[in-house]
Amino acid sequence: MPTPPKDPPKAAQDILGLLRAARTVCVVGHIRPDGDCIGSQLGLALALEGCGKDVTVWNQDPVPPKLKFLDPDRRVRRPSAGHRFDVVIATDCAALDRLGDAARHIGDRGAFVNIDHHASNTRYADINWVSPREPSTGELVFDLCNWAGWKITRPMADCLFTAISTDTGSFQYPSTTPDTLHTAADLVERGAGLGRICEEVYQSFPLTRVKLLRHVYSTFRLTHGDRTAYFWLRQRDYSRAGAATDESEGLIDHIRAIDGVEVALVFEEMSDGVTRVSWRSKNPAVDVSALAKALGGGGHRAAAGARVQGTPLGVQRRVLSAVRKSLDAAR
Repeated sequence: MPTPPKDPPKAAQDILGLLRAARTVCVVGHIRPDGDCIGSQLGLALALEGCGKDVTVWNQDPVPPKLKFLDPDRRVRRPSAGHRFDVVIATDCAALDRLGDAARHIGDRGAFVNIDHHASNTRYADINWVSPREPSTGELVFDLCNWAGWKITRPMADCLFTAISTDTGSFQYPSTTPDTLHTAADLVERGAGLGRICEEVYQSFPLTRVKLLRHVYSTFRLTHGDRTAYFWLRQRDYSRAGAATDESEGLIDHIRAIDGVEVALVFEEMSDGVTRVSWRSKNPAVDVSALAKALGGGGHRAAAGARVQGTPLGVQRRVLSAVRKSLDAAR
């Protein structure tokens, strides 16, 4: 049986008080949304709609194709001007600038709430409920629903299960806790469609993504005594594959899984001389969130990211040098 919900922390109590009094609520998420972002947003939005709130869901970027089954009614829309909200809630977003365009359109509001699990969260809102010990924001939304007494419907269960599953690597990452598994089981009992979720999220890749994967396998490199693996994704690689940028989600796991590799990296060419860097660590002694933070990013000990200004070769040298130092220190 799932463990009973722990008593809500002060921040969660304050959030529930705001939501009880609110009429209009906007739920916003981060740019290039992943499963935890979309699942948390929609799970919370459905819960609030269920108790009579007027809810708007905003993202700068569209729902990735593999997650569209969570949003059949197309609740997630692009931000727009001319709206006022009693409460704005950001889910799974570690910093204000990660909201993208949404940040420019939420100024006319009552309270601003930040619900997240990233240790690097900058506490940018009026009320910040940040719990890094939780492996996903979906678990925080699940707890909030239980404390509030909101009914978790089947669509909500699908959203929250997807949020938790994707941010734990389908329950494979060491951040997964017994409570995580209890929560997942509870959501399945409440109707989460495990078979459909797994098929949509993990077993339905377009051919264009497979072409990106072929690029990964043919170009990745090993360094630092084969303890570090990395590859580049440039604009021309997306063009050749006919792929969208959201199709790169999860590609890093293919090189992370190489036996002997302790740190995996993706360097992605952006615009205006910026490189998007993603880190994954299998070595508990290598905290990649610290490496990302030193470059203006953030994340978790085992998974982090940053956007770094500079020439591609210069960024690569800086990042790989920092990884090497961290690996050597871990020894």
